[in-house]
Amino acid sequence: MHPELTALSPLDGRYRKVAKTLAPTMSEYGLIRFRVIVECAYLMALAREKDSPLTLTDAEETILQRIAAVGEQDAQLVKQIETEGVEGIPATRHDVKAVEYYIKQRFRGTTLEEKAEWVHFGLTSEDVNNVAYALMLREGAGILVASLDTIIGKLDTLAVEHAALPMLARTHGQSASPTTFGKEMRVFVERLRRERAKLESFEISAKLNGATGNYHTFATALPKIDWITFSSEFIRSLNEKKGMQIVPNLYTTQIEPHDSYAELFQLLSRVNTILIGFNQDMWRYISDAWITQKPKAGEVGSSTMPHKINPIDFENSEGNLGIGNALFGHLAAKLPISRLQRDLSDSTVERNFGVAFAHSLIGYESLLTGLSRVEPNAPRMQEALAAHPEVLAEAIQTILRREGQAGAYETLKELTRGKEVTIEDLRGFVKSLIIPEATKLELLAMTPATYLGLASKLANKDQK
Repeated sequence: MHPELTALSPLDGRYRKVAKTLAPTMSEYGLIRFRVIVECAYLMALAREKDSPLTLTDAEETILQRIAAVGEQDAQLVKQIETEGVEGIPATRHDVKAVEYYIKQRFRGTTLEEKAEWVHFGLTSEDVNNVAYALMLREGAGILVASLDTIIGKLDTLAVEHAALPMLARTHGQSASPTTFGKEMRVFVERLRRERAKLESFEISAKLNGATGNYHTFATALPKIDWITFSSEFIRSLNEKKGMQIVPNLYTTQIEPHDSYAELFQLLSRVNTILIGFNQDMWRYISDAWITQKPKAGEVGSSTMPHKINPIDFENSEGNLGIGNALFGHLAAKLPISRLQRDLSDSTVERNFGVAFAHSLIGYESLLTGLSRVEPNAPRMQEALAAHPEVLAEAIQTILRREGQAGAYETLKELTRGKEVTIEDLRGFVKSLIIPEATKLELLAMTPATYLGLASKLANKDQK
């Protein structure tokens, strides 16, 4: 049987094609890869410290860089050391210790073999883990941001292309002052851009300070080194020039408190929430036939109703974003809490980072698929707008108030509230008014399709 059919999670089954983008980063393989990177980077940083007895040649640093380039087979070996044991190394049943033994094994037959005891020197497992997770979250967020940027770009295009396309607006589900389709797209563009900018400048905290955050082993074994400065500089050395940064947290217990994780998950949850709202609006537009979907050859919309083209991509996106947010909510609430200096309940929770990110990514990609097959139905939008001439009541009463007409609001309320009125009814009312002829002509010239305020201008305004 195909393994995708027996996968317990749809991330490894039905949605594997999309979710696999995150696999090298947020899987157990990804975690092992980042742990090895941290261990090797730490060893090189320690060797460069002037008061450290450890030295490395250029050739030895090259070896470490090769070891840090972990492939899937390398990760399998680490896992084997943890669970079964390898070549005289008994099963560690400890994932970080397995990484240490793996690196030492890779030292065999090289000049690094005599320096093997410097691997994981002074570190507690959480020193390696929290920095590895910081690297994972940064890389994983970058994958989400790339997809998010595509969404923003598509919506920005829709905003500009349809800046002047009139559309009935609804407040409380009722007809309201008209807008344009482009303006509605612009609202989502700007909301997403605000959150996108926060992701770009986001800082993830990390620590390297020992078993209870007090540098015990470091300061005892090598007291000449300024370990606080070393720790800070090491963590900052792992940054790339642009984008999300990893910053040192110098005040921790055994674990970095994960407050920045919670902030990141809440930020991503806000992005997802904005997109859930977008999906629901598109669903309604499709339901009203204001948006049409292009049929896809061979696709079936219903097992019994042949005519249907269901908005499945927007629905799929909404559902996956909801699951992502549920997980982000738990991660944000759970991880900043740890009993005293630490408990291990965070460890199993952290292993689900990739699940939350993957459901989010599936949501983004499903939304993009939905966007690729829709287009505004201008005639239906105009028809719906024309069917609600009562939206002009706002304009009429406001202009009459400008002209000093007493009780203008109340008069229009009596004429329109809870009633079906036609454009002829409104024009007949205007003609009956004792007002300047120029004002009367101004009111008679108005239609729902022209009463758009500054919607077109707003839709075209690029506020990057």
